Order: sequence, then C-alpha cells, then structure tokens
Amino acid sequence: MDMRETAIKGVSIFTPRKFEDARGYFMETYTQNKFELLAPGLAFVQDNESFSRDAYTVRGLHYQAPPFAQDKLVRVIRGRIFDVAVDVREGSPTYGQWVGEELSAENLRQLLVPKGFLHGFMTLEPDTLVAYKVTDFYDGPSDGAVLWNSPELAIDWPAGADKATLSDKDAAAPQFADFKTPF
Repeated sequence: MDMRETAIKGVSIFTPRKFEDARGYFMETYTQNKFELLAPGLAFVQDNESFSRDAYTVRGLHYQAPPFAQDKLVRVIRGRIFDVAVDVREGSPTYGQWVGEELSAENLRQLLVPKGFLHGFMTLEPDTLVAYKVTDFYDGPSDGAVLWNSPELAIDWPAGADKATLSDKDAAAPQFADFKTPF
C-alpha cells in the first residue's frame, strides 16, 4: 500500500496495489500489520457502508465527539465522490482549513480522516457505494454535523446547493460560524 500526505498533517491518502490478469484483479484494501507501519496506533472496530442513488448527494459534514471520536478510512467501491476533511482541532494551525480528494472505484484511493476533523462527501455519479472503517463505535449523543456549504469554510464543492441532495439532518446542521469544536 502506498501512502501520500495531504496539505493538512494527519490527513493521508492510501492506495492499495492492484494485481491484474486475464481473470480480473486482486488487491488487499486493508491489512492491519502493513497499515500499522504507515499509520501507527489505529485500530478499526467497525465497517460502514453508504449507498447513494443520485449524483450530487451530500453526506456530511459529520463528526463524533469525544470520547467516541472516530478516525475514518474511506474508500469507494462503485462510483466516484469528492471527499472532504475539515480540521476542527482547537489550537491547530490549520483550524478551519479543508482538504478534498476525488475517490473512485477506478483510482482506488482511500482517505484517512483523523479524529478532530469534520468529514463529508459529495457523490459525482449515480449509484455510488462508499465503505469506511472507523476506530470507535457509533454513539448517537456524540453525533454532530456542520452545514456542508458553510461560507466560512469556502469548500470548493463540485456542485452547488441547487443540485445537492441532503438528508433533513444535514440540511438543518448549523453553520461553521456557530460551531463550537469539542476537539
């Protein structure tokens, strides 16, 4: 597995090696002992899957507050997404800054989103299937969200609100200006 750092320390791109022949391909999308060498100290405890019917479906910007904060390793099984991580670690020199990466079934990239970051994505194709690993179990009272297109963040999403499909929860999330970080 190859690893590349992004512009914000701690947010990384992992790309597994793919072995192809006439039958198709094989790849290890995650191997704990190999991953531990690249990102020490992470132990994933739950796998999640998200299916979106429509292009421009937005999921996020989400977080789990401590003590149930989660590191996430996100990958696309079918389709494409624009995946975003926003630094909300109090005192961080990159607080409020974001990085975005296109993840797809073709490019095989996986985004590691550490604790202390908001996470969200926009699908770029219909029938997109996303899978992600997390380092802690879901806890309803610790679940939180920030509005995906808060102007203070200035995230360069591939499409605007006129095309975006959101859940009621995500549409009602507070603006970043009203967010008090728990990290």
